[in-house]
Amino acid sequence: MIALIMAGGVGSRFWPLSRKTKPKQFLNIISEKSMIKMTVERLNHKIKLEDIYIVTQKNQVELLKKELPILPTENILVEPMGRNTAPCIAFSAFILKEKYGNDEKMLVVPADHYIPDSDEFWEKTNIGDNLADQGGLITFGITPTFPATGYGYIEVEKSSNEYQKILQFKEKPDEDLAKSFLENGNFYWNSGMFVWKIGVILEQFEKYLPKIYSLLQQINERVKANQDFAEIYRQMPNIPVDIGILEQAEERFLIPVSYFWSDVGSWKALYEISKKDEKGNVINSAHFFDKVENSYFSSDKFVAAINVKNVAIIDSKDAILVMNLDDSQKVKSVVEFLKNNNEKLL
Repeated sequence: MIALIMAGGVGSRFWPLSRKTKPKQFLNIISEKSMIKMTVERLNHKIKLEDIYIVTQKNQVELLKKELPILPTENILVEPMGRNTAPCIAFSAFILKEKYGNDEKMLVVPADHYIPDSDEFWEKTNIGDNLADQGGLITFGITPTFPATGYGYIEVEKSSNEYQKILQFKEKPDEDLAKSFLENGNFYWNSGMFVWKIGVILEQFEKYLPKIYSLLQQINERVKANQDFAEIYRQMPNIPVDIGILEQAEERFLIPVSYFWSDVGSWKALYEISKKDEKGNVINSAHFFDKVENSYFSSDKFVAAINVKNVAIIDSKDAILVMNLDDSQKVKSVVEFLKNNNEKLL
C-alpha cells in the first residue's frame, strides 16, 4: 500500500494565522510539530517514506521541501491550482499508476487531521487495506460523539461486520437533524480518508466523471512531452470526490472507527482538543484574567481579559480576530471580505 496526502488547502477558517504563504497544515498549532509533519510520521509508522506522496499546489512546493526535507522531491505531486478533492485524487492516481500499476492500493488522507493513536489508526487502516483487495471503494467513518453540524455524515446498513455497506452521504445537517442521526445509530462522520486500488478509482472517474478523465489523458500527453498543462487543469470541475464519485458508485464501504479524531477545522475545534486551565481557558502567554471562562487566546503579547466567556482572540503580526467561539465557522466570511478589499492580509 502507498499513501497520498492531500495538502493543497489554504485553511481559511484558521485566519489570521493561516495564510497563503503558510497555510494551516504547516502551522504548529497542536504540538511543536506541524500538522503535515505529524501526518507523515503517522503514515511512516507502516509505509516506507519513498511510498508516501503529497499532492499540493505549485505555490506550496518550497514550503513542503523546507518542512519535510526527508521526503524525496519526486514524491511531491504538483497541481497548477486547487480544484477540490476529485481532480486532486484523479490527477495523483493517474501519475502513480505509471509507477505502481493498477493493482496497488492507495491510502488517501488529508494533511491536517489530528489522530494521536497511530496503533489504532493502523488497526482500522489494515482492515481497509484487505477490503480494497476485493475492488471496492473504502472510507472511514468516525463514530459520532455529539450532534455535530460542521461535519458531513454517512449512513450505512446496520451490520456486525468490521465494515458496512454505504447507503447514502448526507451534507452538514442542522442541529435537530444531527440529533436524529445520533439516535438512529447508523450514521458516521465523514472523515475524508479513503483506500482503494489505483485502477479501481480511475475506472470510477472514467465512468462517473468522464470530463476529468478526458482532461487527465490530455495532461498525461503534456507531462510526457515535458510541457506545461496549467490551462488544461484549469478546466477541471471543482468537485469533491465524495459527491463526484462515492455518492454514485456501487461497491462502497465504510469502516467504523472510534479512535480520537479531529479535522481541526476551526478555532473552536482546536480549543476543544487543547489543554485547558481550571476555568476552561486555553492560553500560552503571560496574562491577567478576572472572571474569564471557556475561552481561547493565541498571542505572543501579554493578555489581560476581564469578565468574558466563550470568546476567542487570535493575535497575529498584522491582524486580530475577536469572536464568540461558537461562530468559528464564520471566519470564512472575513476571508471572503479580504479577497475583495485587502488581499495583503490573506
